[in-house]
Amino acid sequence: MTAEAQRRRRFWQILLFAAGLVVLTVISAGSVYLVNKARDDSKWVIHTIEAENQINALLLEIRRAESAARGYLLTQGEDFKVDHDMAVAAIIPALDRLTRLIGDNPAQRQSIEKLSTAIETRLGQFVQEMDFIRQGEPEKAAALVREIASADATAAIAKVATEMIQEEERLFRLRTVNSDRSQTLAASMTGIGSGLVVLLALISIWLVRRSAQGRDDAEVRLRDANVNLEAVVDERTADLREANNEIQRFAYIVSHDLRSPLVNIMGFTSELEELGGDIFRRIGSLTHVPADGPPLPDGGIALEGPDKQLSEDFSEALGFIKSSIAKMDRLISAILNLTREGRRAFQPEKIDTRELIEAIVSTLAHQAAEAQAEIHVAPLPDLVSDRLALEQIFSNLIDNAIKYLKPGAPGEIRIRGRTKLGYAIFEISDNGRGIDPKDHQRIFDLFRRAGTQDKPGQGIGLAHVRALVRRLGGTMSVSSELNHGSTFTITLPITWNASNRNVDQ
Repeated sequence: MTAEAQRRRRFWQILLFAAGLVVLTVISAGSVYLVNKARDDSKWVIHTIEAENQINALLLEIRRAESAARGYLLTQGEDFKVDHDMAVAAIIPALDRLTRLIGDNPAQRQSIEKLSTAIETRLGQFVQEMDFIRQGEPEKAAALVREIASADATAAIAKVATEMIQEEERLFRLRTVNSDRSQTLAASMTGIGSGLVVLLALISIWLVRRSAQGRDDAEVRLRDANVNLEAVVDERTADLREANNEIQRFAYIVSHDLRSPLVNIMGFTSELEELGGDIFRRIGSLTHVPADGPPLPDGGIALEGPDKQLSEDFSEALGFIKSSIAKMDRLISAILNLTREGRRAFQPEKIDTRELIEAIVSTLAHQAAEAQAEIHVAPLPDLVSDRLALEQIFSNLIDNAIKYLKPGAPGEIRIRGRTKLGYAIFEISDNGRGIDPKDHQRIFDLFRRAGTQDKPGQGIGLAHVRALVRRLGGTMSVSSELNHGSTFTITLPITWNASNRNVDQ
């Protein structure tokens, strides 16, 4: 799968997750709101029913009081009186409960005031009726009943109560519609949300199946690619080994063949130097013949003028030639050493790294004393590796640290080590002249040097060190700035496997 496809897949996964989160949030918030609204609407519906029931209960108590009063008037029975008293006693509490129930409706509050006035009047009439009956004047009580009937006081109470019941029925219908609407919206919200959740779940399942299918296809392709991977690796390794050996043989042959003409050049240069001496002595003897005696002995002739300048130019040219020949000889020797080292098979063994480095430091003690440098060796992890390769690695780095210290300043070189995830990490740091950051890679190239060229060298040391580190399965890096010292970091496996890079590199 390409990086672009992976980014698109991650984008759609994030988008799907965000959409699901938004849907769930909206459903949750909407459901909570609609459920609360439906509950409030249902509460108001119940409130309306309670108010209507309370009006009917109040009318029932009034009618009950009237019926009991008439029965008591006609029969003088105590049961009717008791029933009348109980009904009258229940009227006021019922009126108070009704007043509290309809307190939220201004129109009903006006009606309750009218109802309260009419009920108070009717209760006063009940008292008069009962007083006439107790006083033994049933005729007056009957007359009062007829008067009340003609005044239609009970009808006035019924009329107001009927208006209040109609208002409550209107509210009941309105609040029932609102309650039904809220419940319908809640059900719709739940249904739509459930549908979206199911849709997102289906999309998620599709994406997961697609991802799984892509992964399965990738695994199939990987298995197909790995069927002959080992054979391909062995073939490529053999080709690399052969090419590496061919390069080493070529370098050895070229270096050996270059040395033969170089030896001839060195021999003929020596002969030319002797011949030049003879020629200039001859010239001197011819131009400085004493007038009264034999010629001066050899070596005693002093050239003058153009002859002296010619002799000096000739000697200078020969000096340049000999210097170049010596440099080329050193380079050829270095190439030969590299080819021989590249053909050497490493032999891993248990190595006390600190003892190895302290032995190297002792061999460089004279150079360190001349450079006024102190070398500090901290505790170091032990390795299973090639001893000669480690000696060459650390000898070269410590020697460079001593060689490139600041002139006239006390030098301080520290060698530290630690372990991490099966690797040993070594740091060789100094307070020397440092390396310009732009030359950090240049110093590891063959025959390349950085900084002021005031020290002898062919530019192969660090290149050879890095090649050895790589053959040992490790890495090498440098951290440095001009005039602030350098730190070379070597990372090597604690236990080196001889089959890793012994032949291939």
